[in-house]
Parts: sequence; structure tokens; C-alpha cells
Amino acid sequence: MRQVSRSHGGASYILLAASLWGTTATARTFAPASAGPVAVGAARVIGGGLLLLLVALRGGALRGLVAQGTRTRFLLMIGAAAAAAYQTAFFAAAARAGVAVGTVVTIGTAPVFTGILSMVTGRRSRPGARWLAATAAAITGCAMLVTGGHASGASAAGVALALLASLCYAVYAVTASYLITNGAEDRAVVGAIFGGAAVLLLPVLFTSPMSWVATARGLAVATYLAVLTTALAYLLYARGLRTTAVTTATTLGLAEPAVAAVLGLAVLGERLTITGLAGLGVLAAGLAIAAWPARRPTAARSDRPLGQPQKDAAPSGVTSTPSSG
Repeated sequence: MRQVSRSHGGASYILLAASLWGTTATARTFAPASAGPVAVGAARVIGGGLLLLLVALRGGALRGLVAQGTRTRFLLMIGAAAAAAYQTAFFAAAARAGVAVGTVVTIGTAPVFTGILSMVTGRRSRPGARWLAATAAAITGCAMLVTGGHASGASAAGVALALLASLCYAVYAVTASYLITNGAEDRAVVGAIFGGAAVLLLPVLFTSPMSWVATARGLAVATYLAVLTTALAYLLYARGLRTTAVTTATTLGLAEPAVAAVLGLAVLGERLTITGLAGLGVLAAGLAIAAWPARRPTAARSDRPLGQPQKDAAPSGVTSTPSSG
């Protein structure tokens, strides 16, 4: 029962993180008109990434992580590159396909990419029945949300960019999960990954108009996005990965478009058809299936690292059987 409680707590952290991510699109609408989507995204990751880096530096957590060896440093670089590419591809997809389609395609296909990556890298032998049922329900709900919302005008290039963003999301999620479940401190992992992403996105500050940040409204939006939807959200997400399988975590991340849709209705005056409202219900059911913890306790073990024995990671931490299967 103790193991069930730990798994349930991890799901709660991830749902809270996804809920914060879901406020991003609404918050961005309050930015000045001169704030372009890529510039806003860069400001979010740079600000949030530097905050996460500062948190990781406390107590020597980041130094200990980097000292684990070449393999760990290589994985951190992959995670940082994927996080930076995700941000760029996602906002470009939203600009070409629309916010609704861009968000739902990106987040909605992430569980599929994560499941494939987990199996290819040896972190998961076969998706469980609960994970398959939860993911199918959640993706169906997302599709209904798009159909019942504003899905017109989506370009093929926009959808392709959204799929690229989804793959990048899966890459850094699997990387972070691997490091955390093999004993690395969660704050050190997200600090290294998003601190690295912040450095990679610094050139955007010099190639995009950033004067909007100097306005009161622009500064408020940038601060909210950096502190709450990036720094706090990813600390919660990393904490949840301690006891929640990454495949389940990405399915729970589908709470993001649900929260975005609800805020669109309540704050922005957007409308959903009956199909869209039904999609919210189906999505909620899928999330409930994914979040409900497995009742059988299991012995703690770490996942095998990317198909090879781990030679330079810290001792394995406690990880639970995926709550979805």
C-alpha cells in the first residue's frame, strides 16, 4: 500500500505540472502585440531554465550529476538539445497550424513516441493494457477537442512541426526519467537539461524583437511563464518521475490541452461544440485511468539504461511499476 501511495503521489505532481503548462497559451494572449511566439517561447525557457539551473547548483547537486561520467553528460546534452528544439518547433507549429491543433498534435502524440522510445531503449518491454486504454481514451478526447474547436486552416507543415516537437518532448522526457530513476537528483536533472536549453536559445534574444519584455505587461507575462509554467512545473514533473513511469507521465501530460481548452472557454470566450465538450469528458476519463495507481506492490528496481548496463550513474532510486499496466 505504501508503494501505491508513492505512485499516486507521483501522478499528482505530474498532473499539477501539466495543469500549469495548460495555462501557457492563455497567459501568452496577455503579452503585448509585438511579442512574437518564438520570442515569447525563448523568454520562457531562458528565464525558467536559468532559474532551474540556480536550483540545481544549490548543495552541489548539479556538480555531482555532471561528475558521474561521460555517458551522463552526453545524455544531458541530448536532453538539452531536445528541450530547445521542442520549444522552437512547438511555437512554429502553433503559428502555422493554430494553437489548438499545434498543442493537441504535439501533446496528444507524445505518449506514442514515448512508448516507442521506451521499448526501443529497453526501458519498457511492452505497453500495459491500462496504459494502452488510458492513452487511447486521452488521444481520442484530444482529437474530439480539435474537431469541436477551431481546427480549420491547419497546414501540413504545421502538423509536421508539431510531430517533430512531440518527438523532441518524448526524447527529453525519456532522458530525464532514465537519469532520475537511476539515482540522480530530480532538480539537478531538470536544471541541467533546461539550463542547457536556455543557453542554446540565447541567440533568439538577439534575432527577435524583445522590447516588449521591458513593458509592465510583457514583464509580467514573461515572469509568469518562466517561474510558474517552466521552473515550478518542471520541478513538479521531475519529482513525479521518481515514482511514475515516463510512458504514464506523458499520458498524464495530456491534461495540458484540457486545461488550455477550459481556460479558453472561461477566460478567452472561446466556444466548443458538443463534440468538443464530449472530448473533454473522454480525455478526463483517460487521465483518470492513467492516474489511478496499480494496487500490487513491487520490488524497487531501476530501468536498464538505454539498452546497456549503467556504468557511471549513481545507485538506483525507487521506481514503481507503471500505474497504467
